[in-house]
Amino acid sequence: MMADKERKVVIELQDVRREFHVGSEIVKALRGVSFKIHEGEFVTIMGTSGSGKSTLLNQLGCLDTPTSGEYILDGVPVKKMRRRERAVLRNRKIGFIFQNYNLLAKTTAVENVELPLMYNSAYSAKQRRQAAIEALKAVGLGDRLEHKSNQMSGGQMQRVAIARALVNNPAVILADEATGNLDTRTSFEILVLFQELHRQGRTIIFVTHNPDIAQYSSRNIMLRDGKICSDVENNNILNAAEALAALPKQDD
Repeated sequence: MMADKERKVVIELQDVRREFHVGSEIVKALRGVSFKIHEGEFVTIMGTSGSGKSTLLNQLGCLDTPTSGEYILDGVPVKKMRRRERAVLRNRKIGFIFQNYNLLAKTTAVENVELPLMYNSAYSAKQRRQAAIEALKAVGLGDRLEHKSNQMSGGQMQRVAIARALVNNPAVILADEATGNLDTRTSFEILVLFQELHRQGRTIIFVTHNPDIAQYSSRNIMLRDGKICSDVENNNILNAAEALAALPKQDD
């Protein structure tokens, strides 16, 4: 693997603080968070409820801006951007994957995956559809293109969500508890897919409260009380495909 100084910095937080006014009190959700994430890293961000994890996720996803400090996404400083500028940056640079999939219920897999490209004038309708089909094939759903959400399992819906996150070729994939609603076997199937994306050079940030997932990523950042309490490289990444193969067979 390339030395960090040779790899492109995709995300940089510089002493990011986020405070909220709740009545007469000031809640300090983030208390000076700094880190860099380089291209091709698979980073888990962990922390218990109240650690600042959700607030950090909103910063990384350009859904909110810091009270102080700076967030630089793929070379672009975010803090002074207007909301509309942030929305365009978010759409072009970040692929979101959520715990509850966030798919449109009455539309097909292809239509769901096309959505991020609707706002990108560089794509014609034909190009949008083709890109969506390619993304669905990449996550193993080439035979489910016209299926609607109510015709798919939880694992298949999450694969559609991953395809939607990939279709814009974003600088970073941001996953929020992406296996939180899935059973053990399906969770490992999705982890296999994330590890494959990592091998392809994708930059992945996986926000989770599940400590097991950190064993499958290349780095783990732990939050506590709005600060980073540890940030460690994983030199012994477990293989999700092996773990999946080792699971006991399910009864029919």
